Amino acid sequence: MITASRLKSVDFYRKIPRDLTEASLSGAGLSIMAALFMVFLFGMELNEYLSVSTSTSVIIDKSSDGDFLRIDFNVSFPALSCEFASVDVSDVLGTNRLNLTKTVRKFSIDSDLRPTGSEFHSGPATNVIKHDDKVDEESLEGAFVFTSDNFDKYAHQFPITAVNFYAPWCYWSQRLRPSWEKAAKIMRERYDPEMDGRLLMGKVDCTQEGDLCRRHHIQGYPSIRIFRRGSDVRNDHGNHDHESYYGDRDTDSLVKTMENLVASLPAEAQKLALDDKSNVTENAKRPAPSAGGCRIEGYVRVKKVPGNLVVSARSDAHSFDASQMNMSHVIHHLSFGRMVSPQVMSDVQRLIPYVGSSHDRLNGLSFINTDDLGANITMEHYLQIVKTEVITRKDYKLVEEYEYTAHSSVSHSLHIPVAKFHLELSPMQVLITENQKSFSHFITNVCAIIGGVFTVAGITESILHNTIRLMKKVELGKNF
Repeated sequence: MITASRLKSVDFYRKIPRDLTEASLSGAGLSIMAALFMVFLFGMELNEYLSVSTSTSVIIDKSSDGDFLRIDFNVSFPALSCEFASVDVSDVLGTNRLNLTKTVRKFSIDSDLRPTGSEFHSGPATNVIKHDDKVDEESLEGAFVFTSDNFDKYAHQFPITAVNFYAPWCYWSQRLRPSWEKAAKIMRERYDPEMDGRLLMGKVDCTQEGDLCRRHHIQGYPSIRIFRRGSDVRNDHGNHDHESYYGDRDTDSLVKTMENLVASLPAEAQKLALDDKSNVTENAKRPAPSAGGCRIEGYVRVKKVPGNLVVSARSDAHSFDASQMNMSHVIHHLSFGRMVSPQVMSDVQRLIPYVGSSHDRLNGLSFINTDDLGANITMEHYLQIVKTEVITRKDYKLVEEYEYTAHSSVSHSLHIPVAKFHLELSPMQVLITENQKSFSHFITNVCAIIGGVFTVAGITESILHNTIRLMKKVELGKNF
């Protein structure tokens, strides 16, 4: 049976009676300094334990062959009409998707980039627009010729004015011409502008009347606009756009459309037109949109291979004058991958402050085609995209973030100018892992701090005490 005396024999910390020890001022001072130093080192060690440390490695991108990358964007084009704006994607594997609409929205904007109404919806689109097969040379002069000098006068004079803005060199304008002239002749016989005064069909040669066409934001040929008392602004549930005709271009379809326009007029419109052709009130004049721009927003999914995201003017039944196209744009937002919630991003940035610093590199930047650059200017952005994965120790959460670098340039194009984003995805990815701190290591370091400071302080105090004693002995020896 182990007795108390035997148990005391294994005591590592044998006590010296207090009356056999001697306290000194130097020892007291050194003890205070040692205690303060212990507290300081303990605080440093605790801060190191509570701080976050990460390890970064570069590995091969682990994305599978079927993975797609989501691209979110919001870009304003001050001089590109929503009527023709098209979002296309292509890649090196042969994918080529044109005029994406399912996940893309368009809004007409003014000169201050503010939406002028609700979402833009183009007129009914058909795969093939019908034209007349035969050209009747006798019916090629029926439309009224508008110029900059007489446009406002006659457009405000008639309740309905249908205008064909065309270019003689345009193939589609050439195909429309006989149908338009014949329809104009038929409508003039049915609704004589002098006697009836409800409808006038005319035409504008944009190669001769460039200022007039630019004033009405004509970007594609031919463009058929419907003016009501001099204004082609369509006010539909707060949406202010140009009222255009998108249907078939054969004579019968045009005549039927014009008949429907006349039939939609109130009964007193004919009398008003005959009694007061020259007196048009200001209330009847609605101002045209200050700009023919478009804001394009939404997202697309692309394969994780080099490719292109292109915004351009596109139509299967219009021609474009490259010298008049302006692809200036303002990038409000451009990001890659799944959207990370602000809360998650805030948590991740507490670990790695620089994460997310370059995933919005182009946001808020403007790329404007100034006069000194000239015409036919294509604006290109070369983006190098790198995937970053962050693994946190809290619930082992995995956060995917795509960082990118951007280099932008302008170039003269032989074709229709576009805004092009070249996408280059890096085959490597960055993996950032939060390191788990060991509590046992923390306790070990704390013990080492206490023991080490206590030992060093004891040695220092012993040396100091013996030195003082020696100096006192030397001083006593001199006295004797």
